[in-house]
Amino acid sequence: MKATLWVRLFLLGIVPFISFITLTYFVMTDETLMFDENIIEFVRQFEHPIVTNGMITLSFIGNTWPVIILSIISLAVIYKLYHNRDEVILFIVVSLGSLGLNQLLKYVFKRERPLNQLVIETGFSYPSGHSMAALSLYGIITFLFWRHIKDSIWRIMLIVFTVFMILSIGLSRVYLGVHYPSDILGGYLVSGTWLFLTIWIYQYMKDKQYTKQLRKK
Repeated sequence: MKATLWVRLFLLGIVPFISFITLTYFVMTDETLMFDENIIEFVRQFEHPIVTNGMITLSFIGNTWPVIILSIISLAVIYKLYHNRDEVILFIVVSLGSLGLNQLLKYVFKRERPLNQLVIETGFSYPSGHSMAALSLYGIITFLFWRHIKDSIWRIMLIVFTVFMILSIGLSRVYLGVHYPSDILGGYLVSGTWLFLTIWIYQYMKDKQYTKQLRKK
């Protein structure tokens, strides 16, 4: 891998990590409350039964079982099309790692959820599990398919779909009142860190393996 690409991957991992640490400090010291309340108040202006049903659907897509089902389908498609076990392993590591990391961080920070909820959710709220799952799942799907798709139109469609799903699932959690906006942002940042860290390690191992093969020839 070219040195510039290594630097880019490193920065893509370190920038969200530093941002997450900074955000967490402000969350734990209640410095984000005004920001959170202003965003929630703005989003709630659009409250309507039709909108609420749509947001409930988007939120459901980010629930545990839909994510598991989508992950299994994605794994099957990736392996069927490309027959690459390393990519399957990477997918599993990213997905399970994101889930475990979210549970650990929620236990550490123990932030209570907002009180004014349109649907009932229990457990701690920071960082958002839905936003972490969305970014890690759709992010790794995009990375793996991007490596094989060469057509620019399909690549653009892939990016648009990924961005839409990640942002809309996060927005649905704020709209439904089960997360603060800072929960969502924190989820994106820590999940982005995890995603790029695993991709960075994956690329390093692939390059090392390729170099070994060249030396044997």
